[in-house]
Amino acid sequence: MAFTNLEIVGLSAIVVVASFVLSELWKFLYTTRIGHALGKTISLKDIGQWAVVTGATDGIGRAYAEELAALGLNIVLISRSPYKLQNVAAEIETKYHVKTHIIDVDFTQGGEIYERIGKELEGLEIGVLINNVGMSYSYPEYLAQVPNVTEFSHSLINCNVVSVTRMCLLVLDKMVERKKGLILNISSASAVLPTPLMTMYSSTKAFVYKFSEDLALEYAPFGVTIQVVLPGFVATNMSRIRRPTLRAPLPKDFVRAQMKTLGLELASAGYWVHKLQLGYYVKLMQLFPSLVIKVTWNNLSTTRLRALKRIQQQQQQQSSTETAKDK
Repeated sequence: MAFTNLEIVGLSAIVVVASFVLSELWKFLYTTRIGHALGKTISLKDIGQWAVVTGATDGIGRAYAEELAALGLNIVLISRSPYKLQNVAAEIETKYHVKTHIIDVDFTQGGEIYERIGKELEGLEIGVLINNVGMSYSYPEYLAQVPNVTEFSHSLINCNVVSVTRMCLLVLDKMVERKKGLILNISSASAVLPTPLMTMYSSTKAFVYKFSEDLALEYAPFGVTIQVVLPGFVATNMSRIRRPTLRAPLPKDFVRAQMKTLGLELASAGYWVHKLQLGYYVKLMQLFPSLVIKVTWNNLSTTRLRALKRIQQQQQQQSSTETAKDK
């Protein structure tokens, strides 16, 4: 039976599309389920005695600290609040029977904090570094209208960019000497998607994404695995999502899912729903960029207006309270 040229073109198109769909489905299943089930992910059993986690007292950072402690690693907790650090350290030691060490520093400050961190880490066999600490906008806003924008921009870059670079520099040499180590740099889905009204935040996360991918290629020959994580929404204090949903999981659920991808991909959305969302939006951006930009702009603009209205109401309430006191 002979096929017409039009039929051949149609069948070829079907084969190409089917191959693409099957390839994407295989990658999704392999990096979320199959690879881990086959034992292809990185084993952290003998990677080193200590794991270092920045931004370790809340949200994703704390979830990583607990998950790594459950695997038997001792944990260095680095964050700003000594009180929170002491409480989290005590809970981890009691629950998982591992050692902890706390370092209280403010990552929004300048480079002087890294000299202290380096001294505190001396003599520790560090196998894992989780660069999790980060900060974001209080609400979406035009760049020039961000409150205290000059000070804020310095703090944001110090916290989201400088911290990742300097913490990597503190541990890489020793990992290379031992020919093993794992570094996870927490970026964001906003690094690869249009995010107007949160320009500085998404730009710093784009740095983390590019920095991590290229650094991974540099240090793979030395036995050091570096992966960048691109989470969507997670129910944390920073996201201001109080109730977990399928699209915004609890930090512990996100971290458990993400750790099943270790060594399987350079960049990972981690959680299976986030993988589907990110893949969908990236493909949609390639096909219909104006649509994605319009939807994103409308969502963030609406969020901005709600936030400004809430701030105005709070200011009016405060003004009314002060007036009543004066009377």
